[in-house]
Amino acid sequence: MLYARSLPLVALAFAILLIAERVVARDDVDDIAFRERDIDYVSYFEPERYNAFDKRSSPTGTYTPGNVTCPNLPSFVRNATSLSENETQYIENRHAVTTPYLIDYLDRLNLTDFNATEFLADTNITIGLAFSGGGYRAMLAGAGFLAAFDARTPNSTDEGHVGGLLQSSTYIAGLSGGSWLVTSVAINDYPTIGELQASDTVWDLSNSILNPGGWQIAQTASYYSQIIDEVDGKRDAGFDVSLTDYWGRGLAFQLFNYTDGGPGLTFSDIRNLSTWQNYSMPFPIVVADGRPYNTNIVSLNSTVYEFNPYELGSWDPSLYSFAVLDYIGTNLTDGLPQENATCVKGFDNAGFVIGTSSTLFNQFLLQLNDTGVEGLLYNAALQVLQGISEADNDIAPYEPNPFFDVNPDISYMFNETQLTLVDGGEDYQNIPLAPLIQPARQVDVIFAIDNSADTNFSWPAGWSMTATYDRQFTSQANGTKFPAVPDRNTFVGMNLTARPTWFGCNASNITGENGGTTVPLVVYLANYPWTYYSNTSTFQLSYDTDEVEGIITNGYNVATQGNGTVDTEWARCVGCAIIHRETERRNQTPTAECQSCLSKYCWNGTVLGSQASQETEQPSLVISDQSTSGAAMIGAVSSVVWGVVVLGVVAGAVL
Repeated sequence: MLYARSLPLVALAFAILLIAERVVARDDVDDIAFRERDIDYVSYFEPERYNAFDKRSSPTGTYTPGNVTCPNLPSFVRNATSLSENETQYIENRHAVTTPYLIDYLDRLNLTDFNATEFLADTNITIGLAFSGGGYRAMLAGAGFLAAFDARTPNSTDEGHVGGLLQSSTYIAGLSGGSWLVTSVAINDYPTIGELQASDTVWDLSNSILNPGGWQIAQTASYYSQIIDEVDGKRDAGFDVSLTDYWGRGLAFQLFNYTDGGPGLTFSDIRNLSTWQNYSMPFPIVVADGRPYNTNIVSLNSTVYEFNPYELGSWDPSLYSFAVLDYIGTNLTDGLPQENATCVKGFDNAGFVIGTSSTLFNQFLLQLNDTGVEGLLYNAALQVLQGISEADNDIAPYEPNPFFDVNPDISYMFNETQLTLVDGGEDYQNIPLAPLIQPARQVDVIFAIDNSADTNFSWPAGWSMTATYDRQFTSQANGTKFPAVPDRNTFVGMNLTARPTWFGCNASNITGENGGTTVPLVVYLANYPWTYYSNTSTFQLSYDTDEVEGIITNGYNVATQGNGTVDTEWARCVGCAIIHRETERRNQTPTAECQSCLSKYCWNGTVLGSQASQETEQPSLVISDQSTSGAAMIGAVSSVVWGVVVLGVVAGAVL
């Protein structure tokens, strides 16, 4: 239960963290600041479009879940033997949309000796996009990738670009900061990244989530007062709450284009949106980790949970169950309501879901301690946070546990009254690959976007990839396979994060059903300084306009390899990656063009074998001279996302 209900106590907690955030986030990172520019924004967000959204799942219309009459279902929980009927139906209809887009995308590449219409005549290729965690860095860098993949982004379908990949994708998964991106796009009815960035109502990161009013103290006080009242309402209705409730509500104010962040907006409400109903958006998945109540243990053996618009659950043998998302919060035993056909709706609040995937407070406090912010400040923050809740502050409590008395022979959760979930990256799998490698989903290729902070300079080092590879050898594997990847040191030593790297190129080398052809090819793309030093701290909570623009632009450049200016064949090679697994299933030899791509981008199995280390050198910008080919590239990207810009870079600007 929560004891702190007043504004002063919670405000004090966040104020302390705000001060600490300024210390933690100000890493010694060189930045590039763009010159000011006049931008003619055309806002995508029409208020009447969103305020008319009257089909919210929350029966109270507020953050507080409410009671409803239970639907006539044989069970509210199912075993994870297959996809749900609802997901199966959505994917079938989604494929009817993606295949024409994929044909158009492949035709645009002009692949030699390849006919897309013939190749896809009786075949659906399933593409998954996976966006890693890493706070706002991950959200913004991931946004650059997403903008590059989106055919609606102006100029993204030009030669050398990869626009259309988003329209051709079946699944999109996010974790922690990546879940903010994925859910923000999904819950706002699938806008473009440029439209999100241009909006006056969302994605304003100029002030920290802990102090959204800036110097307007009254505005910040009103913000906290509203959030506290909303969370109090949930608690007063008999539901356990934690800091995740406050955190999720704050995220909703920033990321959801609804009045006051949509306090009654649920994750299952995605199904009511027009772009969901016409199958225009990829199937979104948000990932969290399970952590046994009253423990601090999260490991590769921890249960990986996923939220999708229909269900919450896990494919892992430690649970092997999914619950109907709309009705979590209902008191269930063995999948059936206990209380005279009375059910609960509204518990799956959209902000609470992404807050669950990004319970950063435990890591935040550890960062404070590790970086020398100790003594009075650290102790005060810790005491205030502990005063707010008897339970661990960094968990998201789902009580009653929807999986109570389900699968007692295998599930460790069957006798727990509370399901406790934490940040999806705490098991070191910071890229949400687990949902996309499930055999039931039949994913052919995964584009794994890694915006982690593995090294001392906060760049990725492939650690998430090694964690997912290692997990297949644990008790949680459940038959899932993942392509071989090198050790951490090899990732860094061979510079595999500085360029796209493909894993699983030869299915015959993968032990699995049908010679490994059911295991996805993984295209690994890591955050890297192409035109901007986008390696900000995970705990940096505010970004000015230039930082936002620089990080998004840099992500676009990584995704396109500089719009094809560095590698003119990259866009075609993306096409080869998409069709490769199906080519193997047919026992066909890849075309000479695709064989060249495989030789260039596939990991060749080399392992350096030395001790892994976080200590690396700060890489240089790939394109540091904006006056040459880079100028044209950045001009194209900027016009894509933000309209008319003045090109040029002022080097050496520091946070």
